[in-house]
Amino acid sequence: MRARSPEAKRAREEAILAAAERLATMDGVREVTVTAIADEVGMHKSAVLRYFETREDIFLRLAANAWKDWSAEVRSSLEAGTPRPAAEGREWGRTAHSIADTLTQSLVARPLFCDLLAHTPLNLERNVSTDTVRAFKRVAVAEVADISATLCAVAPLDLEQAHGVVVTATSMAGALWQMAAPGTQLRAFYETDPELSHSIVDVEPRLAGILTALLTGYAAGLPRPDRNRGVPDAAA
Repeated sequence: MRARSPEAKRAREEAILAAAERLATMDGVREVTVTAIADEVGMHKSAVLRYFETREDIFLRLAANAWKDWSAEVRSSLEAGTPRPAAEGREWGRTAHSIADTLTQSLVARPLFCDLLAHTPLNLERNVSTDTVRAFKRVAVAEVADISATLCAVAPLDLEQAHGVVVTATSMAGALWQMAAPGTQLRAFYETDPELSHSIVDVEPRLAGILTALLTGYAAGLPRPDRNRGVPDAAA
């Protein structure tokens, strides 16, 4: 029966999203079809498509929700970290590692988000209306801006650099997650063939290393403090 009231419609949409999330978590975004989602939620495929434009629309909505959840957690973790350090020396080196670890661990703890990060530009934005793309992009852009602002408060970075760190973290997380192919036959094949063992990607240390290098490089480009006059504003 078709949902008539706004409350019933929202409940039906949430049920569809939850079903898609369960299936994608188990099998990966690539493998999940509208028919599978419909079967999971106990609806006909045509009924599902009354609530969402396409399969891509469903996963784009999940991606928007995932951006909000990740942003809230990572900003809280960054704000709970160490005070903003100077842009050089061991203190900043430790902080760069800490920030990189915070970003990395929060992403790796969200396998579905990492999967969605790769699929979003490849296909999820391609088979939906421009209004749907606009709604998703507004969410993602706003969350990137919020995380970037938080990074500026805890690290000697300007806003453009902080934005670069967030974009690098999310884009590399998506790419590395696909290369890692966790839980797939391809991963099992790599693991059992000694000649291909180098193809196995361990996402967490690889991503943490990339982000640490980026953060350290940004800080190295800032003006050096004048030891006779203290640290200038640009490096404070």
